[in-house]
Amino acid sequence: MKKLLLLTFTLMMVAFLAACGSSASEKTTAAEKPSEEKMTVTHELGETEISKNPKKVVVFDFGVLDSLDKLGLSDSVAGVPQESLPAYLEAYGDEAKYENVGTLKEADFEAINAMKPDLIIISGRQAEMYEEFADIAPTIHMAVDTNNYMESFTGNMTLLGEIFGKEDQVKEELATIDKEIEGVKEAVSASDEKALILLANEGKVSAYGKASRFGIIHDVFGVPAADEGIEASTHGQSITFEYVLDTNPDMIFVIDRNAAVGNDASAKDSLENELVQKTNAYKNDKIIYLDPDFWYLSGGGLESVSQMVKDIESAYK
Repeated sequence: MKKLLLLTFTLMMVAFLAACGSSASEKTTAAEKPSEEKMTVTHELGETEISKNPKKVVVFDFGVLDSLDKLGLSDSVAGVPQESLPAYLEAYGDEAKYENVGTLKEADFEAINAMKPDLIIISGRQAEMYEEFADIAPTIHMAVDTNNYMESFTGNMTLLGEIFGKEDQVKEELATIDKEIEGVKEAVSASDEKALILLANEGKVSAYGKASRFGIIHDVFGVPAADEGIEASTHGQSITFEYVLDTNPDMIFVIDRNAAVGNDASAKDSLENELVQKTNAYKNDKIIYLDPDFWYLSGGGLESVSQMVKDIESAYK
């Protein structure tokens, strides 16, 4: 009986000490685990509380994806729309690493919901679906305001820096871009050439002026417009080739949508016709085809804006 009592007491002590050790371990782990830091983001579609340094992010804006990549945050990206990815971001088309969350205009909400993301970042093309995104996870809208391009772009990049703890790196990148812009403005100011911005799409052309999607060329870089009266709209002002001849620009900047979306149609074949060949731009070899990856697909990113500056500067060399 004494041996049985001794054995029972010993087992009780072992269990008690184990429980104490487990409790102490749990307390230590809880003490060591940092509390999740929150921040409230005010954006065009509302206010959203998010956790800083999110580990699983769904990104629907290629300019934001460009920036996260530039900041070394590819590990935080969990899902992207993999259709029409810019060539320089093709690594995000690897479905073994990144979830395909649909297209820029048609999100795969079932796939996104299954991912349980920490944050979803959208822009203009997805604005109408905001509530559906917000029902799944904290969602912020980060489009660039073309009426105030650099202010909006700078604000977006500063916000990314705050969210991911990359404030200093973002400041450095923005300072570099500001310096590049000063360089292109200097080159532009030394010329009196007037330019026309065209989007080519399957044989049709649209013109873009100030405060438009591609208005950064006039508004920020200072390139004089060949036509000051172009209406500012998302899809540009539909024009004819007779209009191009009548406007007779000294330079034509072309964004080839066909190339951006993988269409085999050549913008150059349709654009450089008999009418356009009579313009000063054609005669002086000043029809410049801008990189559609940066201009059409991923504008508003740290890498894309820097490349956009370089594209315009090269036209003046």
